[in-house]
Amino acid sequence: EVDGVLYTETFGEDEEPPKGAGAVLLPWPNRVGGARWTDEGEPRDLEITEPERGNAIHGLVRHGEWTVTEHSKSKVTLEISVGPAPGWPFPFRTSVSYELGLRGLNVTHGMHNLSERVMPFGMGAHPYLRPGALKMEDCDLKLAATTMLPLDPVRMVPTGEPVDIRGTDLDMRRGRLLCDMPDLDHAFGGCKPRGDGLIRHGIVHPGGGVELWADLSFRWVQVYTPYDFPGARGGFAVAIEPMTCPPDALNSGIDLIHLEPGKTWAGRWGIMPL
Repeated sequence: EVDGVLYTETFGEDEEPPKGAGAVLLPWPNRVGGARWTDEGEPRDLEITEPERGNAIHGLVRHGEWTVTEHSKSKVTLEISVGPAPGWPFPFRTSVSYELGLRGLNVTHGMHNLSERVMPFGMGAHPYLRPGALKMEDCDLKLAATTMLPLDPVRMVPTGEPVDIRGTDLDMRRGRLLCDMPDLDHAFGGCKPRGDGLIRHGIVHPGGGVELWADLSFRWVQVYTPYDFPGARGGFAVAIEPMTCPPDALNSGIDLIHLEPGKTWAGRWGIMPL
């Protein structure tokens, strides 16, 4: 928040984060279809964490207990280690830093491979953006995406290759009024950076709004628009989820990161009021 005005949806300190709000999505974002993938020819069965669809969703750290490793006036850093888990043979350590800067919130993720093998993974984050004091229905949704991944409407896992959306109703590079949008739970890809080398999405209005920026690792974005988010105006909220890979990437291999044993990966994104 800035001067008491919210730029993300929030929840109480003693409440469970609703609908994944604020979650770190590692070592995969979104869904693994059927909670099954193949690791170097060996089938792996993950824990089914989305029982109604039979999928594994949003990785292994969403409900874990993180440790604070740094806490100052403008920055907090959290860390968690994960050992081998059902269907996941790679131990890892990950960190996330949230730092307030002059223009907004800066988020830095670190991923360290503790295993003795190359670890495939993807990551994402799950913020719900809010355009300050503006009404959501008066704002445009802007995405830097040029493709969309077709998903099965029931299982919400991919049914084919990414399709080009440039020039279609889902091309939101110049913005589209949120009040005219269908309900979204869509994976968009082909995100193009601006001249500053950053990928930028946002909920925007001539009077302001809010922007999410990300480095070039995050060429995918999931947009989710539930109408029953507790505390949101009218229940309507917009999640803009930066992701390094699409749903079910452990099976498709699309844009997976492959981290050598003992090595560390880092990625950055942030939220900026307009």
